Amino acid sequence: MHPSAYQAMARCIEKYVPKDRRLTVVDFGSRTVRERRKHMTHRALLTDHDCEVIGVDIIDGINVDVVMKKPYRLPMKSSSADVVLSGQVFEHIPFFWASLLEVARVLKPGGHFLMTVPSRGHVHTIVDCWRYYPDGVRAMAAFAGLEVREVRTDFPPKREDGHHHYEQIDEVDHYWGDTVGVLQKTEKYPSRRIALIRRPLLWWANSASKSFVSTRDARAGLPGAGQGQKAAG
Repeated sequence: MHPSAYQAMARCIEKYVPKDRRLTVVDFGSRTVRERRKHMTHRALLTDHDCEVIGVDIIDGINVDVVMKKPYRLPMKSSSADVVLSGQVFEHIPFFWASLLEVARVLKPGGHFLMTVPSRGHVHTIVDCWRYYPDGVRAMAAFAGLEVREVRTDFPPKREDGHHHYEQIDEVDHYWGDTVGVLQKTEKYPSRRIALIRRPLLWWANSASKSFVSTRDARAGLPGAGQGQKAAG
């Protein structure tokens, strides 16, 4: 996770995660892959909160408490989490709409999903599929039956013609153009209707992921095609 995304998540946690009650927090895609940033975790941002933090990822490693057996199946009960966090993960998920339905499933009514994703930047890690703008986050929310509480993208300043000054991007703090989304599962969440979509979609995504990984690894000349899919960035 890069520093600007970490700071953006810190602001979201301060605004949307209460300190006056015990919470269950799921950190989706929690694995830290860079040794120099192993202390830059969402868990570190929650030290002043009364909460149980469960780090979940498809691969074991630093900051992971639970390893997912399937790439599109969170090993938690429905309506069990007060908050789900995801920092710089959804750009790496080939079928992210399936993962989003799982996030919505495990959230309690009234719970929040706090997400940071890049809107630009170079290809990084083996799997790098997507970049997100505010309308993309709004579309995700509409698909999953969640309500948008906040969404914004760190765009460069505009020129007089209305185009952005991409050539003036600050390499340190604004390179990735972080998009921040805060989605909420309300009391009116259509659980039964969404379940009709989620079950076949998760089956298809988990099945299709094997073909995706095999094709990706073969194209990259990597051994072990079909052995798994990276969930964290």
